[in-house]
Amino acid sequence: MEIQLCFYISLVILLALHSITLHLLNKLQNLPPSPFPALPFIGHIYLLKQPFHRSLSEVSRRYGPALLLRLGSRSVLLISSPSLAEECLTKKNDLIFANRPNLLNGRYFGCNYTSIAWSPYGEHWKNLRRISAVELLSSQRIQMLSNIRADETLTLVQKLLHVTREDPDKVLEVKSALFEFMFNVLTRMIMGKRYYGKKVEKSKEAKILEEIVSETSKVAFQTKTWWISCR
Repeated sequence: MEIQLCFYISLVILLALHSITLHLLNKLQNLPPSPFPALPFIGHIYLLKQPFHRSLSEVSRRYGPALLLRLGSRSVLLISSPSLAEECLTKKNDLIFANRPNLLNGRYFGCNYTSIAWSPYGEHWKNLRRISAVELLSSQRIQMLSNIRADETLTLVQKLLHVTREDPDKVLEVKSALFEFMFNVLTRMIMGKRYYGKKVEKSKEAKILEEIVSETSKVAFQTKTWWISCR
């Protein structure tokens, strides 16, 4: 019993020392203020609840407009002031914030950080951006693909109307319908096929893509925890 008590007391002391050390290091390194304490392994994850955007807003109101949060093994800069956000994204600081962290998503779903969403800032990313700007996002291409957006918008409206007519008292779940709409617009623009909804070709490609999207969403938050860190 005494050994067990000593173990718990030692553990509490170690956790306290760890939190105090991190707090002092932040001050010595001239970093933004950080909520105290930052717990071992999970950092400030204990401050976050769903929905996350409201939780982050509450954290900002409580601790200030510029904060350094530790989410597992990741350090995250939380900015909630328009003037500070503008300062971060000006030409002077733009390159500093140009890269995304090397998460597991980018390694396994982004072809080892070579896709436009996960590639680090450099010549390869610039080339992908140039191709996207010309082939997908130019005024001529957007106008050429306007029929896809119009068709998917009509499909979305018809789907929502059908649901409300079947059961007028039923709460309309718009989130999944909008996700389906957005994803079908993207896949039709890039690959010429729909992959979500009833008017979908039942192909192996569609099933694989759905699985990839599902797995990517599951891994997205888990990579911020220390035991799945990609470092």
